[in-house]
Amino acid sequence: MALSPMAPSFYDAAMSPDSPASHKRRALPLRVGTRASPLALQQTRVFLDLITRFCPVLRDVNAFEEHRIQTSGDAIQDRRLAEIGGKGLFAKEIHEALLDRRIDFAVHSLKDLETELPPGIVLACTLKREDARDAVVLGPGCDDFSALPGGALVGTASVRRQSQLLHARPDLAIALIRGNVQTRLARVASGEFAATLLALAGLRRLGLEDRASHILDPDAMVPSAGQGIVGVTVRETDTELHELLSGIEDPEARAVSTAERALLAALDGSCRTPIGGHARLLGNGELHLTGLVARADGSFLLKRALHGAAGDAQRLGQELGASLRADCPADIFG
Repeated sequence: MALSPMAPSFYDAAMSPDSPASHKRRALPLRVGTRASPLALQQTRVFLDLITRFCPVLRDVNAFEEHRIQTSGDAIQDRRLAEIGGKGLFAKEIHEALLDRRIDFAVHSLKDLETELPPGIVLACTLKREDARDAVVLGPGCDDFSALPGGALVGTASVRRQSQLLHARPDLAIALIRGNVQTRLARVASGEFAATLLALAGLRRLGLEDRASHILDPDAMVPSAGQGIVGVTVRETDTELHELLSGIEDPEARAVSTAERALLAALDGSCRTPIGGHARLLGNGELHLTGLVARADGSFLLKRALHGAAGDAQRLGQELGASLRADCPADIFG
């Protein structure tokens, strides 16, 4: 995305010590909320670098203050998210801080955001998507994922990954693995697991892409909705930050994430329901959306695709979600 200097606004005035009236409108520094994991911190710093390149005056006055917030999703590591309240637990405490005005905006992995945000909070900005694909990380003594022997133990906390893996390889064993990226890599490297699956985007952002043994085609392993995209939330009433963030919005990321999140909302699945959604823009400008619903044990898997105008991203997601839901067994969403 090409960046251009920010148009004059209250931000330019607010940076000036000679403009006390402007300081009444926006106190500095602006407080940025984020999870405390190494990946979340790296994503936040990428975001801050982007926004200060767009509006350099913000860099000159050290306009941002990073607030690391421990979330329930990070604190509880011995159970699947579905058992403790869903993936919204990665944002719950952060959004409470936003609503309480302890922070001004929050940076998230978009795939960790619930489709229906708390009242008063909006998704104000989506950044350019990193690679959405999943990567396989193999343990010692393994050099070919397809050659893993029957009974090999694969670690994952994702029912989406588990269902697709077991659908293709029902002879494999799946066990829970949670924690940050480095923790998961260490457990595989120690031989505790034969393999694990991680988002390639996270490995790249942490400079760990070389740990990926194999990168999976998104049609073979449909990614999570929003995977590889960083999203920024703000209070709905904070139009001033909306103005700032609109300058770094990536239109393609907004289009594909709108389709994927509309698909997710139409399916109304929980963290217990394996759901995948992956959209991409085609050369002719149309949007191609793939959706997947499955059983966690891999015994049922339904995958469909739909394409249409990128401007119809919301409708495409809703239609594909409704189509998938109509043809799934009743127990899938139970």
